[in-house]
Amino acid sequence: MGINPVQALVSEEQKQEIKALYNSNNLEEAYSMISKITEAERDYELWYLLGNLAQDFDNEINASFFLQKSLMLNPANDKAHYNLGNIYLNQKKYNSAINEYKLAIKYKKDYAYYYYNMGCSYLGLKNYKEAKKAFEKAIKLKNDDADFYYNLAFSYKNLNNKIEAEKALKKYDELKEEDK
Repeated sequence: MGINPVQALVSEEQKQEIKALYNSNNLEEAYSMISKITEAERDYELWYLLGNLAQDFDNEINASFFLQKSLMLNPANDKAHYNLGNIYLNQKKYNSAINEYKLAIKYKKDYAYYYYNMGCSYLGLKNYKEAKKAFEKAIKLKNDDADFYYNLAFSYKNLNNKIEAEKALKKYDELKEEDK
């Protein structure tokens, strides 16, 4: 993929400075710097950062728009798909959230929270069988998160599998006890 000459006007140093500001929680300053860059000069990373900033400022409408702009420039940006899925999950648009999580997984198969949040979306649809599968996959990737087991237990309970629900709850309790 070639570099758009217009996008090359934003220096790598400038992007690194913006990322550093964002990562050090200087959100207003990071936003101010990106805002001074014209839309035509913004690459997918800057649109993604704008999406994150909009989420940080509780502006889901702009966040969704900015993340979609990022994905237009780089459809393989798993983090943008994940964040967009989180917006949809928060808005109870479960099918849209699931689609975004599936796309995130397509590009990065080993991140447990993609599966976990997809499972939460399936719970919202009361599709406990698919939720169970998603939570089990999340646990395979990261088996020390108590919430994964709690939601797995909830899925099993709703699938009328009391034994597996109790096992998952026991593991949830063990992990919660370790956190104390």
